Amino acid sequence: MATIPKSEQTVPARTDVWRMFDRIAHRYDLLNRLLSMRQDVAWRKRLANLLPERDDLRVLDLATGTGDVLLTLRAASPRVRSGVGMDMSGKMLYIGKDKFEDSGQASALQMVRGDAMRIAAAKESFDVVTISFGIRNVLDVDAALGEMHRVLKPGGRVLILEFSLPKIALMRSAYLLYFRNVLPRIGGLISGDSYAYRYLNQTVETFPYGEAFATLMRNANFANVSMTQLTFGIATIYQGDKI
Repeated sequence: MATIPKSEQTVPARTDVWRMFDRIAHRYDLLNRLLSMRQDVAWRKRLANLLPERDDLRVLDLATGTGDVLLTLRAASPRVRSGVGMDMSGKMLYIGKDKFEDSGQASALQMVRGDAMRIAAAKESFDVVTISFGIRNVLDVDAALGEMHRVLKPGGRVLILEFSLPKIALMRSAYLLYFRNVLPRIGGLISGDSYAYRYLNQTVETFPYGEAFATLMRNANFANVSMTQLTFGIATIYQGDKI
């Protein structure tokens, strides 16, 4: 699907969305595993398979949450030398720092508070920029993509993992039934924040995906843009290089 999906719901406000993630930080990892039926783990491993072929990779993970992407990349590839996780949610970062300590990765991985639209890093300072399930939450997607391009070294790669909608009609209908009705109830019950999991399905249904999002990446000067669909199109990895 190359066009922005239609939704019966209004587009939710994304201003200060990090405050919502602060509220659900204590249940975030648990609900990711539960609500995705552990597909989130498999998706991050697929992401790791798309790292560029160079050594001593320095990675920036935006909207890092509790740091699972960086931990997966370090475990999957000895070529990942170091990583920085950036997020606006202080409580997510706090949990992530503990995870880095517990896994023995604190010397290689660090957490910093920051905004994807205004990345506090020098030009051409990273080999890889990743963002998983976070690009749809930024206020200005074009600005965020521009910043990713700015901080990448020539030959560097951006990897964006985001929800999408299945092309197969039956799968799409079943997915939307779960996404609109089951997921918000379970997420709200366990996290204590029903709004957060209504927000999830609303942002997914109102965000460009497929070719529409790939076009945004090309407009931000990324080359070799490609897409990898995951789990019948429930999620997609977008890949682009800086030449």
